[in-house]
Amino acid sequence: MDVTGESQIDVEHNIYKERLDLEGSPLEVPEKEDIGDKSLQIVESLKLSLNESRCESCYGAESPALKCCNTCDNVREAYRKKGWAFTSPGEIEQCAREGFTEKLEQQQNEGCHLYGNLEVNKVAGNFHIAPGRSFQQHHVHVHDMQAFGNTKFNMTHSIKHFSFGHDYPGIVNPLDHIHVLANREQMMFQYFVKIVPTTYVKLNSSVLSTNQFSVTTNTKAVTSSFGEQGLPGFFMMYEFSPMMVKYTEEKRSFFHFLTGVCAIIGGVFTVAGLVDSFIFHSAKIIQKKIELGKAS
Repeated sequence: MDVTGESQIDVEHNIYKERLDLEGSPLEVPEKEDIGDKSLQIVESLKLSLNESRCESCYGAESPALKCCNTCDNVREAYRKKGWAFTSPGEIEQCAREGFTEKLEQQQNEGCHLYGNLEVNKVAGNFHIAPGRSFQQHHVHVHDMQAFGNTKFNMTHSIKHFSFGHDYPGIVNPLDHIHVLANREQMMFQYFVKIVPTTYVKLNSSVLSTNQFSVTTNTKAVTSSFGEQGLPGFFMMYEFSPMMVKYTEEKRSFFHFLTGVCAIIGGVFTVAGLVDSFIFHSAKIIQKKIELGKAS
């Protein structure tokens, strides 16, 4: 969602998600998933030969817009529109047929690896990574956490690389190679990012338009999975600075190099002279003391 209040649903992205076990080893091939509102998508019948013209029950949640619920997602959508809690997927025939409960059990005690890139509008906004299926309800972005019951989430995470745009020589991304340990369950990690547009002009006169940023963090424990207390997850709030930084690569001239060499040579001679003077005077003082000792 950007600062204008517009929620970006079908964003352009190249983000892949990979399931990991407790040791951090991959469990399956990374998959690219759609980002945004999936509430209106209809899931096809999985692998069972069912009559396509069938009309299965919505278990009392039928509506003029959704009279038949042939899949588990259809039932969940019907419940959501009614405002009902979806707490017993095992008792729903469609969910039992599609193995909904088994999928949730298989994904317990797992983590995930996300990588890729995401295009956002060049205005202040935010994005987040959080558990649960997301959808829009009355122009509000909501995460459906009912399927997880009382599951507590460990939001410990590591960031290998995070940037807004391409890197240039000497850039420092403050979120690279960090590991954040959640010392409690149901933690919300907030990152407040200030982005500075940056232009880097190379020796060949090619121009790289990118960004650098600074970040401040805030963490808190949420007491429930939804509501005013917040949502466990990783939240990135960013805004752009009105200033711009420009770097230009330049070659040093021969005279600049020559001046540097002369300065180095002059410094060596000066230091050598100081060392020589120190040794000479020290030896002279010691020699005088020796002569005075013999005289006495």
